Amino acid sequence: MAKYHAEVKIRLRPSILDPKGKASQHALHNLGFDEFDQVRIGKLIDLTVNASSIQEAEDKAKQACEKLLANEVMEDFDISVSELKTA
Repeated sequence: MAKYHAEVKIRLRPSILDPKGKASQHALHNLGFDEFDQVRIGKLIDLTVNASSIQEAEDKAKQACEKLLANEVMEDFDISVSELKTA
């Protein structure tokens, strides 16, 4: 069994209001950063997965998102998996 690194990016769906993002956008504008038309706040989750293949590691990470890490009614997620190299 090998170890894999799964990076999960979770963000609110575009149709969902993001009050943290809106507050951050206003704060940035108050600091003179007027270039930002929209700010959305999300989550980044790093997982170490024990699996027999990269596909199995991705499947396990997806199951974790669907059952616990992401609220599929309001959030979308992307998963990126790579093999952990041992020294």
